[in-house]
Amino acid sequence: MREQLPDGVWPVMLTPFTQENEVDYAALERLVEWYIDKGADGLFAVCLSSEMFHLSLRERVEISRFVVKTAAGRIPVVASGHVSDSIGEQLDEIGQIADTCVDAVVLVTNRLASEQEDEAAWKRNVERVLAAYPDVRFGLYECPLPYQRLLSPELLNWCAKTGRFTFMKECSNDLEVIKRKIEAVQGTNLKVFIANNPHVLETMQAGGNGYSGILANFQPELYVWLTRHWSRYPEQAQVVQDYLGASNLFEGRHYPTSSKYYLQLEGVPATLKCRNRRESDFKITHRREIEQLHRFNRYLLNEIATKTNEGQ
Repeated sequence: MREQLPDGVWPVMLTPFTQENEVDYAALERLVEWYIDKGADGLFAVCLSSEMFHLSLRERVEISRFVVKTAAGRIPVVASGHVSDSIGEQLDEIGQIADTCVDAVVLVTNRLASEQEDEAAWKRNVERVLAAYPDVRFGLYECPLPYQRLLSPELLNWCAKTGRFTFMKECSNDLEVIKRKIEAVQGTNLKVFIANNPHVLETMQAGGNGYSGILANFQPELYVWLTRHWSRYPEQAQVVQDYLGASNLFEGRHYPTSSKYYLQLEGVPATLKCRNRRESDFKITHRREIEQLHRFNRYLLNEIATKTNEGQ
């Protein structure tokens, strides 16, 4: 497990399925290679985009292990997957994910206390997890389902000071809150990656570490360019950010079916099969939207490459 993770773009990984509704490991291997080819700095496996609530524990563990094996140390991998209600069952799930040799086991914040419980109860359960697995490094994920538990900057500071946390997927969608959280973890190994793409540029300017969100399944190269070059090319960075912010409308539109169709356009042999969506709801007009998004992504990448090369 790496003590410190790299900044940049951490796609939330999809799970390809066969038409028989089994995990498609051949497509998953191609998907890992696609993320790496596009410049991803790390991978977040077994998350909400992976349909983790619709995967068995065996599948969650096997997917995590497979992604680690396929990445082969080229980029780090973190994974979540503790979806049970009881803390006892979660401890078992966490242990099995940790055994897959991921670089951090990402704790889903809403699994560690009920919606009615306070931060003190949440903290007690986290202390149980840390004590049960003293050699494991962890992450945090403010997953929106089944309810969203956002951590206060003060609680995040406590997590950071334990020295056990290296990754956070921040989902508040509130720039001022994001800035306070970034400040709360300064000087620690805990890095904050935001899920809300309209704020990526502003978050990087505020000292944030990058992006880990849905649109990295549609536009990974643009996020990679933005997180790596925003300070050198501020004018082009604002153009890219404006486009990425507008593209946020695709997040909730027939996802993840829409993203699996995007992968088909990229040559990744993924079916449109999902366990949480009906393929029949993805109409011809929705395919056209993704095709047009795909073409404009390529156009903008070429434009940015031309302008930045001219400026060198």
